[in-house]
Amino acid sequence: MMQPAPFAFACASNSDAILNANLAASSALAGHHLHVERNAPSATIAYNRALDATAGAEVVVLVHHDVWLPKGWDHLLSARLAELTARHPDWAVAGAYGVAPDYRQFGPVWTSSLGQIIGRVPLQPEPVQSFDEMLIVLRRTSGLRFDEAQPGWHMYGADIVCQARAAGRGAYAIGLPCIHNDRFHGALGPDFTESYRWMQRKWPQFLPIQTPVTKISRSGLHLWRERRNMRKSLGFREVDAVDTGAPAAVLAQRCGWSDLGASVPR
Repeated sequence: MMQPAPFAFACASNSDAILNANLAASSALAGHHLHVERNAPSATIAYNRALDATAGAEVVVLVHHDVWLPKGWDHLLSARLAELTARHPDWAVAGAYGVAPDYRQFGPVWTSSLGQIIGRVPLQPEPVQSFDEMLIVLRRTSGLRFDEAQPGWHMYGADIVCQARAAGRGAYAIGLPCIHNDRFHGALGPDFTESYRWMQRKWPQFLPIQTPVTKISRSGLHLWRERRNMRKSLGFREVDAVDTGAPAAVLAQRCGWSDLGASVPR
């Protein structure tokens, strides 16, 4: 029987209710320890603390507290990482949802805020220019850490990919279906703008960078366009969104993801 690879799970959480209804209740976490960081001033500080606290693990799964991982997800991760390592021995970071250099978006993941499965299925590990922060898999021997100068809770999924690129290492979407039971967002706040401007200043050599939300460009015009588009689409986006009170296990069953390990050799 194939055993899960030596990895750790970690998250940052400010709500026990959300954590206990989603990530902490995940079928895939049975038998695994979940490290929780609370009251951190930023995502990057929380995740660096988590990396330090899980020093014994070669691979750390950094995941949002509103994500639910179906049964067998840990075995699927082991299989996906074995394939990734065989194809790309220099990989540094992987994820469940990412944007390729040609702007194709790879998942698949369910998102409650949009009420649908998003992202095409990668038939092999696909190189990306950014990740959705919902789930990031970091390889400790890559030497990467999150930049604690980065403000807030946005775009660290793009920054960690840029760090990998700058170090000559790879970042890949590898096909890790999961449930993101995220609440509906009507608009982008000023904290998002702050993260956007920070990325513009830090990585001019990599611009433009397409993220799952918007394009980081030199002019910043795309941020204005995204805000305009979100205002115009607010009505139908609200209709499409699914209440986060919907049981994650039921959502996974509807997606056909009740047991992701069923087809993984053991």
